[in-house]
Amino acid sequence: MEAEKNAQHQEPMLPLTEPTPEQKAAPPAPPPSNGYQFHPAVYVSIWISLSSAVILFNKWILFTKDFRFPILLTTWHLLFATIMTQILARTTKLLDGRHSVPMTGRIYLRAIAPIGFFFSLSLICGNQAYLYLSVAFIQMLKATTPVAVLFATWGTGLEPANMRTLGNVSFIVVGVVLASWGEIAFNLTGFIFQVVGIGFEATRLVMVQRLLSSKEFKMDPLVSLYYFAPVCAAMNFLIFLIFEASTISTAAIYNVGLFTLLLNALVAFGLNVSVVFLIGRTSSLVLTLCGVLKDILLVAASILIWNTTVTALQFLGYAVALGGLVYYKLGRDKIRESSLLLADALRANRGARIAVYTASGFVLFGLAWLALYGPGTELPEAAAVAAAAGAA
Repeated sequence: MEAEKNAQHQEPMLPLTEPTPEQKAAPPAPPPSNGYQFHPAVYVSIWISLSSAVILFNKWILFTKDFRFPILLTTWHLLFATIMTQILARTTKLLDGRHSVPMTGRIYLRAIAPIGFFFSLSLICGNQAYLYLSVAFIQMLKATTPVAVLFATWGTGLEPANMRTLGNVSFIVVGVVLASWGEIAFNLTGFIFQVVGIGFEATRLVMVQRLLSSKEFKMDPLVSLYYFAPVCAAMNFLIFLIFEASTISTAAIYNVGLFTLLLNALVAFGLNVSVVFLIGRTSSLVLTLCGVLKDILLVAASILIWNTTVTALQFLGYAVALGGLVYYKLGRDKIRESSLLLADALRANRGARIAVYTASGFVLFGLAWLALYGPGTELPEAAAVAAAAGAA
């Protein structure tokens, strides 16, 4: 998936949760236009909102509504995506890019189906993890996806091993190890599901990179979903029949609500459509930083909505991991160039300088407060009173 890197900062929650590296590398079919283009910030805001909403929505259904059928939920998303892409292919120009892909039955079975198999496994494991782990901790673990992709790339011989690159990604590993060490509600089952899911996703990305090495198979995100969703839906349904069909009940479905499930699938599909409009409107730098911002917002949302306890050690570890992720995906030169441009812009605009400094101060203060006194953490005074009462 991204020409300069085969890594992704992605959440395997739904068919496509953010612009993936091969999608960024493939030139998307331009969306229909009425002559007016929105500012790139509009597309970025929509993508961040939908991407975050998908994850929080799924967590709410699986955990808060106690819908313990993540395989069925993923199957429903993929079935909905299959139906919608078929409708869009016949009623709009959004999927005209499929006409340039020389897809045959043999290619579909030999290339698309295996990728769909690993896609299904990554989605299932990702949703299973949300039954056991917090959104915040899962987002921290997902920071290791680029590392898994890197090792998968080396293991398949797609690229030669590079010790310098290994050194660059080591910061991500160290950060995630610190975050895991500081996790209070650590659950081994959920941790294994998430790690295995990341492994499946890394394998899928490498297989997709092999497929897209030929220019004739370049596909934008929506065209990719058009081809992958049917086979993924079929595979997920078979897995659902094995593991969940015997325990599912209509009461569990009605407890969530048919309208809620429809809205959930619609939000997930809307995310995929938003990716089509986002790619080509922004640079790789903006996409990377927006992905980091989205993950930070998700951690904050997890703390506020589900009273997730995030320790200071986890904040430190996640900060190290995100810093390593940005460095790995952009490189030293790109970061230096962007920093100089930002510094020049701030020097030239006093109002922007004050706004950036103020916003940064609020963010740092908020993160520090959440780490020290956030939900699930007793204030020092309360802790002292409790200790005194216990002693008495």
